[in-house]
Amino acid sequence: MKKIIIATLTFGLTIIYILSLPKNSTAQLISTFSIVAIDTLNGDVGVAVQSKFPNVRPVVPWAEAGVGAVATQSFANVSFGKRGLTLMREGATAEDALRILVNSDEGKHTRQVGIIDSKGNAASWSGGECFDWAGGLVGTNSAINNFGRKGEIIVGKGFAAQGNILVGKETVEALANTFRNTKGSLADRLLASLIAGGKAGGDRRGEQSAALLVKRAGAGYDNTTDDLVDISVYDHQKPLQELERLYNIHKLFFFKSDPSNLIDITQTICKELQYIISDKAYKGMLFYSGPIDGIYTNATKKALQDFMGWENYDVRIRQDNKIDRDVLADIRRQYKEYSLNK
Repeated sequence: MKKIIIATLTFGLTIIYILSLPKNSTAQLISTFSIVAIDTLNGDVGVAVQSKFPNVRPVVPWAEAGVGAVATQSFANVSFGKRGLTLMREGATAEDALRILVNSDEGKHTRQVGIIDSKGNAASWSGGECFDWAGGLVGTNSAINNFGRKGEIIVGKGFAAQGNILVGKETVEALANTFRNTKGSLADRLLASLIAGGKAGGDRRGEQSAALLVKRAGAGYDNTTDDLVDISVYDHQKPLQELERLYNIHKLFFFKSDPSNLIDITQTICKELQYIISDKAYKGMLFYSGPIDGIYTNATKKALQDFMGWENYDVRIRQDNKIDRDVLADIRRQYKEYSLNK
């Protein structure tokens, strides 16, 4: 069956969509809570989600740098992800895009969606047939929460939080309040919000999977993609705890050093590093064979760079006489564990 949707958006553009709609819905229930948000200062945009459903990553969260983000859940219409991003890429606001998606879907009463555009406009929808507790909350220009009833689209600024089959609305309130009050990067704030939502009650059926997706232009491993963070917990007894652990690993190995986190390689630190990287038994590789004297020569620097590449600290390798505190702490931790177990 096909349906023609003619949408005149708030900025005067008319978009005509010819949509193929399935006669029989095969959507599966994704009992979930999520938050979509943007950092309007640097353009980071993303989604954090937890669900009583395996492998939530390819179903719920969708994001594109410079465009926006979508979370599609409950009896999820996965096409809302790509179609929502396409609409916003073509100029639709979050509200415009959400209205087109919802109005084109015969199963809209079972859907739940959160969406945000590159300007920070946010919107959320919870269909009237979503299982309780279900609802959404969007950011506003004040501290007043903007809750939506099932069956209505609510709009605001900065973020949209939503959930279904929850213990209660406290989960969505925790998502919103934590996002507002947490400092740090967008990824930090999204993860903190998700963890707070879980502690506030979360999904009535329990936990199973989680995901954190954040896009930033050119922020991928080699600066050729926009994948700042893309972490998925497929199936776990404590997916939020595992997501936090994986995020900390990701930051260490994929984020470049914060200049404020760099310290000089002093004679004491240099001597310690020379000792570690000259221990051939440690990694089965002799990285440094010079004197252990604490003098940071070019030979020591090259050996440390090789060691850091071996240990996958690629993006934090330095050409000067500094080292990242987090890298140094991880090197010390791993060598201590090795020393205790050898």
